[in-house]
Amino acid sequence: MIKKYYDSDCNLSVLDGKTVAVIGFGSQGHAHSENLAESGVNVIVGLRKDSGHYAKAAAFAADHPNFRIMEVEDAAEAADIVMMLVPDEIAADIYNKQIAPHMKEGNVLCFAHGFNIHFNLVQPQKDIDVIMIAPKGPGHTVRSQYVEGKGVPSLIAVYQDYSGRAKDIALAYASGIGAGRAGILETSFREETETDLFGEQAVLCGGVTELMKAGFDTLVEAGYEPEMAYFECIHEMKLIVDLINSGGFAKMRYSISNTAEYGDYRTGRRLITKETREEMKQILREIQDGTFASEFMQEFSSGRKAKFLATRRLESEHQLEKTGAELREMMSWLKK
Repeated sequence: MIKKYYDSDCNLSVLDGKTVAVIGFGSQGHAHSENLAESGVNVIVGLRKDSGHYAKAAAFAADHPNFRIMEVEDAAEAADIVMMLVPDEIAADIYNKQIAPHMKEGNVLCFAHGFNIHFNLVQPQKDIDVIMIAPKGPGHTVRSQYVEGKGVPSLIAVYQDYSGRAKDIALAYASGIGAGRAGILETSFREETETDLFGEQAVLCGGVTELMKAGFDTLVEAGYEPEMAYFECIHEMKLIVDLINSGGFAKMRYSISNTAEYGDYRTGRRLITKETREEMKQILREIQDGTFASEFMQEFSSGRKAKFLATRRLESEHQLEKTGAELREMMSWLKK
């Protein structure tokens, strides 16, 4: 059974006298660095001066003397703990060229996703700790929950324990960003990486969006108005997911009509068939054996021209996007 920890299991003083360099100030970067600073940790943000995030980081630094901004190389040189919060496809290049030359014996290298370590894109030196602290929520939620005195559950993992205290450091860091208020779960780099990629591809992003699009297309091709198709197959997805998120399938089924619940039981397995489940297993195998990682990195090293940008453009031109944009204009609460 997976191990769970809370603030009472963490010792934030493990970070006393340490400097944490957070590389990047995007969604996760701003949340980690600001939460850590307000937890009393010395923080440096590694950020180019021409970054679009620089002004926001500088505004926060003005009110927090334990929060500084430096160029990436300088941040790595000054840090005891380096957290990589840049996109997967550029993390290895940044680490190898700008971080690795400044890593010293006893330093700690951190990630919020195991991709680059698990697939050997980053191969850290042997005399440092390598750990993961991965909040299970977007950065804006990690930040807003912290400000409200709450937290977002987080995963931790240890890949390399040179100091013998790597887990203690991971727990302290997780506590510093607020995760100990909600719960910290211990996993491995392999498990986090492979389950995360599978969930994104087979269910959360690839699976759900293709299902919604197929439902929309089926209704429109049958002669129904696209606005009706959008409401029924896309807009209401949030209502269902919110119910599941707050109380599981049971709460969702309790909250919907008997008609909807009966249709749920009657139809679900006709869509997610034995063949679909077999394809899910194949998708998982391609993640496990590195096929996906290799294809992904090749796509980005070639400038994203083979599939990524072309597919993005085609998807943006689908009828449901235009229909959705028009309908959302009617929903004032979405514009807050």
